[in-house]
Amino acid sequence: MAALAAWAGLVLTRGRFWEARADDLREPSRPFNEAPRVHAVVPARNEEAVLALTLPTLLAQRDASGFDVTLVDDHSDDATVDVARAIASTHPAGARLTIVQAGQRPEGWAGKVWALREGVAAALAQRDAPDYWLFTDADIAHDAGSIASLVATAVDERRDLVSLMAQLRCSTPWERVLIPAFVFFFRKLFPFRWVKDDRELTAAAAGGCILIAHDALVRIGGLERVASAVIDDCSLAAAVKRSGGRLWLGFSTRVASIRPYDSLEEIWKMVARSAYAQLGYSKTNLAGTVLGMSLLYLVPPLATLAGALRNDRVTLSAGASAWTIMWLAYLPTLRLYRRPPLAGLQLPLSAALYTLMTLDSARRHESGIGNPWKGRALNGKSSAPSLPTQPAPDETRR
Repeated sequence: MAALAAWAGLVLTRGRFWEARADDLREPSRPFNEAPRVHAVVPARNEEAVLALTLPTLLAQRDASGFDVTLVDDHSDDATVDVARAIASTHPAGARLTIVQAGQRPEGWAGKVWALREGVAAALAQRDAPDYWLFTDADIAHDAGSIASLVATAVDERRDLVSLMAQLRCSTPWERVLIPAFVFFFRKLFPFRWVKDDRELTAAAAGGCILIAHDALVRIGGLERVASAVIDDCSLAAAVKRSGGRLWLGFSTRVASIRPYDSLEEIWKMVARSAYAQLGYSKTNLAGTVLGMSLLYLVPPLATLAGALRNDRVTLSAGASAWTIMWLAYLPTLRLYRRPPLAGLQLPLSAALYTLMTLDSARRHESGIGNPWKGRALNGKSSAPSLPTQPAPDETRR
């Protein structure tokens, strides 16, 4: 009964989190070359495998005379810089691209946030501040009109920060089990309607694609405000909303992550690196999360099975009803990822795996092992030798 009541309460009162509408950005009412200026900053650490497919999509934005791109090489030990330079020299819009090398990261800065800060600093050293900054990951591919639509949404709806949850790849078996569930859980944790509502405290963004007004970034004290944040996207959104800024968050099929997760281990590492941080490194929050996930996702199928085996109609009815509500709430996300309705029966398995990932994230943190990402610990200390910092950034316009 508790699980049934919990699901009924969530569906009825938690900001219609189960909706999975996509592509609600405004379309520009004027040519992009008359719109506010935008400068994109792309942090890149060991991204040679994806950069050739994503960076050209930024350079190919339609009518983007006021649009520039700075790629920040965050001490890659692969061919990231070579790939970026090749794109800059061969792409018709390569002159928009500047490639810079991040300086040595100070203690207390998270790697991605430091790379973004270095990109912003390099851009401001070369030209006046843009009206908006676009922070976008190296694995994100944009359609040719996505930036114009982001700007149109920010201007028309008077938003200080507009963010899109990119469509994640959902091709391999483990991606099909875990990626739609990840989106569903994120939406439940941060209902998009509440994020957009100025009266609500809920603040969130999706780090793969964030458009933020320069004035809003200055108002919160710049990226220094979130220097140490492991979950930098939501921390940035929270800082903007606390300062009186207005947020917009939505799904998109026009902005997509092409990063593959071919194995359970790869997804596990991706989630474990920040799961415990999301809980504030609190054992109390961890215990509450485990209990909550168990009640919501494991109790319904277990109660259904137990009721059937014991011929207990009350338990069977309550368990089956809770499981049905869970399944119906998940259906819009499955449709977004073009998964069959029966895939919703896997949600308890997905929830169990994510719970185990969170427990592993906590175990690694509490034991001092840490959750390194791309050869670097999340506490600001490198878990592998850093490459030497180049004497000066490569700020040559290509």
